[in-house]
Amino acid sequence: MDFTDKITEAKKQKPIQIFSKGHKEIGGVNVIKSPVKLVILSMLKDNEMEFDEIVKNTGKSKSTISVHLKSLRNDGVISFKFDPDDQRRKIFYINSRFLGEIEPPEPFELEEQKTSFLLENIVNKEIDKDGKFNFSHLLFHTFRSTLIQEGFNINPILYESGRRIGLALYEQIKADDIDVFIKNLKEFWEDYGLGRLELKLGEKIEITAYDCFECGLLPKTGKPACYLDAGIIEATLSSFLKKEVKVIETKCFTMGDNCCVFEVETLE
Repeated sequence: MDFTDKITEAKKQKPIQIFSKGHKEIGGVNVIKSPVKLVILSMLKDNEMEFDEIVKNTGKSKSTISVHLKSLRNDGVISFKFDPDDQRRKIFYINSRFLGEIEPPEPFELEEQKTSFLLENIVNKEIDKDGKFNFSHLLFHTFRSTLIQEGFNINPILYESGRRIGLALYEQIKADDIDVFIKNLKEFWEDYGLGRLELKLGEKIEITAYDCFECGLLPKTGKPACYLDAGIIEATLSSFLKKEVKVIETKCFTMGDNCCVFEVETLE
């Protein structure tokens, strides 16, 4: 999706977005409902932008954009710096963490929310030798499917949670040899019921996950869903490579695929 498409999508959907109170604040959130503010933030998510560019891309008057930028700055969501080549020009950027968004809830009960689905796919299906089902899987699936049902998107929080898990996990699977490290990661994934991993090494690392714990039973939304897994992968691989990496999920069960695929590339 290119920059113009992002702006068009933001204008069309207008979900409610949730941001933290800013880097210097502790706790608290900002709930953004204004369609104009949402368009501005969609432009600033991946790019710093000068005032006149914002005006041009939104199609609003300078006075209208000034009011919204001032409000976002007062709330700690964005900030600005002066252009080093022209001190009269302000360059705006997001100064807080994107936490998620709320969209209109599904107008019908999702199949994956029904008791019959939970009984058939988790309670009765995932029973161990002691006759106990996987309660953690039931809990996680019900939590995620309920969020989808109600229109809550907390993908950034899931990703950050995955990163924290990955940093702790790395201490248990780390190794100097890459083959040993990959073996340890794959064994951990299977031993704890997260699925099965296959890794292809190259200019980009490609990780394929089968029988995915995170998304395998979620409804097909047309969007990737494995943000917890992506966070774990990012933290473990960046720790091993000693470089920052970017993880993008290109295939997912929720997109209609029969596996999940993550592409990993270093940022250096």
